[in-house]
Amino acid sequence: MTELPDWWPHKEPYAIGDCLELMKDIPDNSVDLVLTDPPYGIGESQRNREGNARYAFGGKSKGYTPGKKGNYYGEYDWDKERIGHEYFKEMFRISKHQIIFGGNYYADYLYPSASWIVWDKDNTGDFADCEMAWTSHKKAVRKFKWRWNGMLQEDMKNKEERLHPTQKPTPLFKWILENYSKPGDIVLDPFLGSGTTLLACRKTDRIGLGFEINPDYEPIIRKRMMADTPKIETWFE
Repeated sequence: MTELPDWWPHKEPYAIGDCLELMKDIPDNSVDLVLTDPPYGIGESQRNREGNARYAFGGKSKGYTPGKKGNYYGEYDWDKERIGHEYFKEMFRISKHQIIFGGNYYADYLYPSASWIVWDKDNTGDFADCEMAWTSHKKAVRKFKWRWNGMLQEDMKNKEERLHPTQKPTPLFKWILENYSKPGDIVLDPFLGSGTTLLACRKTDRIGLGFEINPDYEPIIRKRMMADTPKIETWFE
């Protein structure tokens, strides 16, 4: 297992809490890349996404009633409004580079960039055809095509369980890491959700760290990390 940085004060590669406060413990420029998908303020936490967002195992958790429309995140109404400028100031302070999904919702907080990532979701329904990520890199606009349309996924033989209403496919984040970072880099996701960034980091030999405000996701993040950890066999003579 990759060692955690000396300055990281937590026992696990993730911590539960408000990332604005937790980022204050991170030294300047100590993270190679912030890769994250913050709330856009478009109300995803209030929509009925039971079909593809069974975020608690068995569909049961505090604040969640299967089949009931409304805020299934209880007190954690995380997408009620956009995050403030202070979050971006902290992300820029602690990291050398940033890739931020939904950057088109935060044009007033981000400086102009010619380097965007366009995720083509290959949709067949009425969902958005693409999602955009702003980057601080000096590269051309790049497109990654990966179907993520309800029950239809690019790799139907190895379907990912949808555990969060704004969850991104692991292959998308793997592609980003392989093209915008290098092995051994420290990558932080301040809005961790179900832990996809950490999983992609493990699969690409990056040091993944993250914060998540909703404690209901802690067992989900842990389970996904454990599922990706090779089993160790001990032999006794």
